[in-house]
Amino acid sequence: MPIARKMLWGLALAGLVTTLIAAGAGYRLLVGPAVLVFLASLALAFMGHPTLKSYAFTIWVFAFVAASMFHPVIFGIWFGFDLKFLIVPLIQIIMFGMGTTLSAADFGRVLVMPWPVVVGMICQYSIMPFVGFGLAWTFGFEPEIAAGVVLIGSAPGGVASNVINYLARCNVPLSVTMTAFSTMLSPVMTPLMMKLLAAQYVEVKFLNMMIDICNMIVVPIVAGLIANRILYGRQRAFQRGGSLAAIALASFIAAVGARLVPASLLGGLRAGLIVCFAMVGVVAVAKLVMDVWIRGPKNWMDRTLPVVSMVAICCIIAIITARSSKDLRQVGAALLAASMLHNLIGYFLGYWGARAFRLNVIDARTVAVEVGMQNGGMASGLAMNTLHSAKAALAPAIFGPWMNVSGSILATWWRGRPAPSSKKESASKDSDK
Repeated sequence: MPIARKMLWGLALAGLVTTLIAAGAGYRLLVGPAVLVFLASLALAFMGHPTLKSYAFTIWVFAFVAASMFHPVIFGIWFGFDLKFLIVPLIQIIMFGMGTTLSAADFGRVLVMPWPVVVGMICQYSIMPFVGFGLAWTFGFEPEIAAGVVLIGSAPGGVASNVINYLARCNVPLSVTMTAFSTMLSPVMTPLMMKLLAAQYVEVKFLNMMIDICNMIVVPIVAGLIANRILYGRQRAFQRGGSLAAIALASFIAAVGARLVPASLLGGLRAGLIVCFAMVGVVAVAKLVMDVWIRGPKNWMDRTLPVVSMVAICCIIAIITARSSKDLRQVGAALLAASMLHNLIGYFLGYWGARAFRLNVIDARTVAVEVGMQNGGMASGLAMNTLHSAKAALAPAIFGPWMNVSGSILATWWRGRPAPSSKKESASKDSDK
């Protein structure tokens, strides 16, 4: 392994040097492959490093973006099939994975701590949409790109915020509950904020957007909750091979049945139901194989889903970038600046807004992360599927990678600076010892 890591670092260095030389000498055909070698080698090297591995996902995003910029045809049409039609199913898979990490307790927790959740929802759906609108106006983006900036601000919190709050030693239960509730509110709040703030840029059909959000987000999460029960339920039925096989068979039959039902009866939800019934069936089969037949590691699902989600996000961003590479070259720097400001202002106002509502420091930090980190996948899907605009999907595509970088930095900063209450608790524990 040490030799392999050194080879990867060497390849990354060679790729970087080749990129610089080729760019300086004007060998444009060599720049693309050299950049890809540099980024892919760097990402693999980061994955094997104990400290840098948290940044590997961001490097992979850059690698996929570079591939789509230099070779957009790779993410265009395959054998007559346009890859843009994969965006919604990929988002559904990501949200299904999010659902498998939730349980009824995450929704019931709001009864234990209602005020922080209410404060979080107020901040989530007021700060980010209006900041997005203000930035779109300030930078003077063309209508479709401006609508994308408002759209990423109107999206619910992203699941990555839960990881960042964990790393920052914030209130993880509050983070998970806020993510769940902002997501479940999104079928109403996201179209509402878009109608109020972005209708001047593009046509916003409230009902269509609501149905698309339910199809992409709500249905997969509900299916994920069912899968969570199958995966982690203690009932004996979920431990027996016969029961798991029956669940899998029923799920696949339901998926086929949803496919056969006329689209007019299920409307825009049919595609979501097909994917989600199939995913429940896949989970039941996977548990049957891993837990009953080969008795594999207990945490196999926890290892698999993050990888699947990361690959899906990288593919979504690459597909979007391939369709807007020319626009990205023109407004990329300004859009990156707007995305960085949007994210950072979200952290700042999220924290101080929570403090203004008298939340303690730990909960305020949690709210700040939730507000500043948005569900870029959902925003990208809405831009492509509902607004039918690859330009509108650019802002979410840029915002997503940047928020992971800034979130990791913020988590490291707060982790090294415990909140006052944390220090007091630590001191009391030490005195008890």
